[in-house]
Amino acid sequence: MKEGLTEVVRSQHTEQFSILIPTWNSLEYLKLCLSGLRKYSLFHNQIIVFINEGADGTTEWLQTQTDIDYVHAAENKGVCFAVNACRSLAKHDYLVYMNDDMIPCPDWDKYLAEEITRLNTPYFYLSATLIEPKQLNNPNYVAIIRDFGTSPENFQEEALIASFAELKKPDWQGSSWPPSVVHKKIWDLVGGFSIEFSPGMYSDPDFSMKLWQLGVRIFKGIGASKVYHFGSRSTKRIRHNKGSRMFLNKWGLTSRTFYSQILELGKPWTKPYPDQIKLSTGARIRNKLKRIIQSIN
Repeated sequence: MKEGLTEVVRSQHTEQFSILIPTWNSLEYLKLCLSGLRKYSLFHNQIIVFINEGADGTTEWLQTQTDIDYVHAAENKGVCFAVNACRSLAKHDYLVYMNDDMIPCPDWDKYLAEEITRLNTPYFYLSATLIEPKQLNNPNYVAIIRDFGTSPENFQEEALIASFAELKKPDWQGSSWPPSVVHKKIWDLVGGFSIEFSPGMYSDPDFSMKLWQLGVRIFKGIGASKVYHFGSRSTKRIRHNKGSRMFLNKWGLTSRTFYSQILELGKPWTKPYPDQIKLSTGARIRNKLKRIIQSIN
């Protein structure tokens, strides 16, 4: 037990992945997520849940689930702290970060494992492909849009399982958000998620940028690995950090520039990125102006 945290490790004979899942008073979503992992994973993966507060009975319920490891904090620590705390319990080389409002489709982990074998290097960052009920107004958006429900109450699991294989998406550039998989060696080299971004806004592009600075040039979304996502439930309940400003101050460019001009997020996958990518003149000017404006405000 670390100060302020309760750690419980009970999983045995797990294989392939250690799955890190932060949760915050979202028990009904978490139950669906864990049920999907049990039913639709090819491998018997280690599952580690970080319980923020657990005021809705999450802790008591997980105490009855003997195949799930967990860490409990009495107060909400945010996503960055949570996934880093889960890392300390991980048994396997490959870490999967998944949100509690996601339900995997059959063999989601098989396709990730096959890609890892093909790559034959730990210097990668992979993502599964999301299926979501509605299109977001976001230029850096990659998902298959099909409505199978917006909450546990109206989730159409049978319809999803019957039709997910027909929802085609080619592999895509720019992996940068969960469900994502990275080698623990790479995670440790960059220090996991940056807690200065707590409770978590813009921590995803920051983690990807840290990987880029390390030398990772494979950021690949796997079209065959599909996961249903109800959609950013926790982010609607928190007071957001000033993540966009923090990212700009830290890296000297906006996350939008990083996603669109360096990672080319959402474009069909072709090959690993070159070592150096030169921003367009327009992008360099826009980012310089943003830094000047931000320094004044």
